[in-house]
Amino acid sequence: MTSNPSIAVLLTCHNRKEKTLQCLSKLYAQQGVEVDFSIEVFLVDDASTDGTVAAINIQFPNVNIISGDGNLYWNRGMHLAWQTAANTKDFDYYLWLNDDTYLFSTALQSLLNCSQLSNRRSAICGSTLSVKTNTISYGGFSKDSKLLIPNGKLQEAYTINGNCVFIPKYVFKTIGFLDKRFPHAIGDFEYGLRIRKHNLSSFISTDYVGSCESNDKLPLWCSPEVSINQRIKSLYSPLGNSHPYYYFLFEYEYYGVWTAIKHFLTIHLRLIFPTIWILKNRLFFK
Repeated sequence: MTSNPSIAVLLTCHNRKEKTLQCLSKLYAQQGVEVDFSIEVFLVDDASTDGTVAAINIQFPNVNIISGDGNLYWNRGMHLAWQTAANTKDFDYYLWLNDDTYLFSTALQSLLNCSQLSNRRSAICGSTLSVKTNTISYGGFSKDSKLLIPNGKLQEAYTINGNCVFIPKYVFKTIGFLDKRFPHAIGDFEYGLRIRKHNLSSFISTDYVGSCESNDKLPLWCSPEVSINQRIKSLYSPLGNSHPYYYFLFEYEYYGVWTAIKHFLTIHLRLIFPTIWILKNRLFFK
């Protein structure tokens, strides 16, 4: 480890120009950048049509832009950004960063400190706040699927959201990349569980590292207000969040065949009878 660690920042974006630019602005405004650490940004633009690439080239010309075909979505876009970064240089750290996550000015210094506390052999999941509610929006989860609240100390997470995750080289060399099988969702949860599978740990940051608004809206496939055909289309789209095929693969590997089968069935029951789950006020199957 050098005295000036190198950080590859990984992003993927699609038609969220203003959010992407604000995210990059907060990133480059970090305290200690190019003094205490260096950053290099690898951003996959997944065929944006809103002028994102042109705006980045003007405002942030040092960003390495990788072009996608419009079918990568979050997980595969992040996989491509990570692969490109790893092929460019042997970085000390990799930072997953959503383009709607706006880092506080000391975020990277905080993540570096947390990594040093864990001997640079654990992933650090940066917890984020909702500006609207002043409550936690994303971060690491306990085994019973509750978000862990930062308390000034390292707390081990069972698995993680991928909005802001700091991966030291040791973890990357041991675990590898995000699993390319998953197009959009699931990849971050799978990576957190894979870390555990390799007898390593994930911790949440000791303090909040930025802001990000959570998406509390029900996916279309859960909504009784849309037609069954629309619900089917939504569920089986890459953005469906619980695509039955990918969700089955994930649960089969980490929770066993019976859990995978049970949830494969309940997902489709919810698709057909969404009102039942609305009445019970349950979003996830436990």
